[in-house]
Amino acid sequence: MEQFTRRLLELFPGCTPSRGREIAEHACLKYSGRVGRSAFAKKLDEEAVRLAVIAHLRHTETPYDEYLMRGYERWEARDLVRTKIERQLEKWER
Repeated sequence: MEQFTRRLLELFPGCTPSRGREIAEHACLKYSGRVGRSAFAKKLDEEAVRLAVIAHLRHTETPYDEYLMRGYERWEARDLVRTKIERQLEKWER
């Protein structure tokens, strides 16, 4: 998990270290099936780390889960929150 956190902070230098650890802990939970547990995440692949960050933002910074509970399809809910996630990624990439 420490390596995943370091890689995340390299790719997203605007993300705070504490937030980076929070994302890494969640992404790398054992037996979770999350992206952080995948083979390419273990190699610290940029896309895997990015997907973990996106998933974290989707669930913590947007009403994505509320949309799902209201009956929206996943693709619809993701479309509705995409812009907010992209804005945060841009901030963290600086």
